[in-house]
Amino acid sequence: MTRQTPFRRSQRAASLELSEIVQISEAARALKASGRDVLTFGTGEPDFPTPAHVIDAAMQAARNGETTYPPTRGTPALRGAILKATDFEAASDEVIVSTGAKQVISNAFQATLDPGDEVIVPAPYWTSYSDIIQFCEATMVPIPCAQQHQFRLRPEQLESAITDKTRWVMLNSPGNPSGAIYGREDLNALAEVLRKYPHVWILADEIYQHISYAPFTSFREAAPDLAERTLIVNGVSKSYAMTGWRIGWGIGPAPLIDAMVAIQGQSTSGACSVSQAAAVAALTGPQDLLAERCAAFLKRRDMVVDALNAMPGIACDVPGGAFYVFPDCTSLFGCETPNGSSITNDADVCSYLLNHALVALVPGRAFGLPGHFRMSYAYGEDDLAEGLSRMARAINLLKS
Repeated sequence: MTRQTPFRRSQRAASLELSEIVQISEAARALKASGRDVLTFGTGEPDFPTPAHVIDAAMQAARNGETTYPPTRGTPALRGAILKATDFEAASDEVIVSTGAKQVISNAFQATLDPGDEVIVPAPYWTSYSDIIQFCEATMVPIPCAQQHQFRLRPEQLESAITDKTRWVMLNSPGNPSGAIYGREDLNALAEVLRKYPHVWILADEIYQHISYAPFTSFREAAPDLAERTLIVNGVSKSYAMTGWRIGWGIGPAPLIDAMVAIQGQSTSGACSVSQAAAVAALTGPQDLLAERCAAFLKRRDMVVDALNAMPGIACDVPGGAFYVFPDCTSLFGCETPNGSSITNDADVCSYLLNHALVALVPGRAFGLPGHFRMSYAYGEDDLAEGLSRMARAINLLKS
């Protein structure tokens, strides 16, 4: 009888863990399966439908036979639409289309990072940043960005973190999970620092560009002289409610894009042809829905911020964009729950609210900045109002 070789993970795979966001989603799903009425505010997915004209374009593309292998770097039609929709000048060979913005980031880091390289990441940060960097065997250098500074990286923090090993600095504006937005003056100040260090590249994740409640400035607009070492990441998932279509793109210097295309060619090859046709329709079709949906998110934001700040022990800044709030909950630490357990950290706060209020949130530690929690308001107003009411009742039951 032949002995079966036991499964063994590679060191690279073994370094990755299931994200806390997914773990909380699964816990909430288990409660729902047991018959509990759980409200989940942990994921960043708009509740709006994909625009009808986008769906029509995808169906027509399929009927027209646009179902064969697309170019690895993206169809000429979509790359052209991306350039026309961009507020700065770039060439066609400076664009790559990928299966979501996450793949753009992964491509870039796989194409440029070696073991020992460092990537500066302001915290709080989207959880996938750290995992992608770790997967590439590089070192993430997190910089805590306090709520008192609107969760924005300051120039002096950036300069003190740069070393000879620094390869990239990441900026996310508007940000996930904080909703922080970097204005032109903020970007100019960071660019002044980066001009001193020509070995440092900039990755600007601007996926929430059109969900901005203040004037939006792309990093390449603010610092066009740094374009030769800047990668802009964007996509249709958030603004056009196209998360499942899996289309993102990167705009950067041609040598970087060529290297990213080589990486992508050995993983997924070109992004889905029908999804690319849909993305063309999104970018070239009516754009009034962007302002309409942004206004709806703004209304929800104000409702959520006001309700959270009315809760004892919660302090919530007003975010400048995206559809998340990232309130401070440290004043709840040391409180006792109705069943006699003690709350000692942000994970305890979220666990309490999940089990006693049936509201799923994500602790700040998952984003590299403990003492907070993330709540997405990309949900209907009725669900948000009910969830906030449950949270308030549960928090009022805590004993200090």
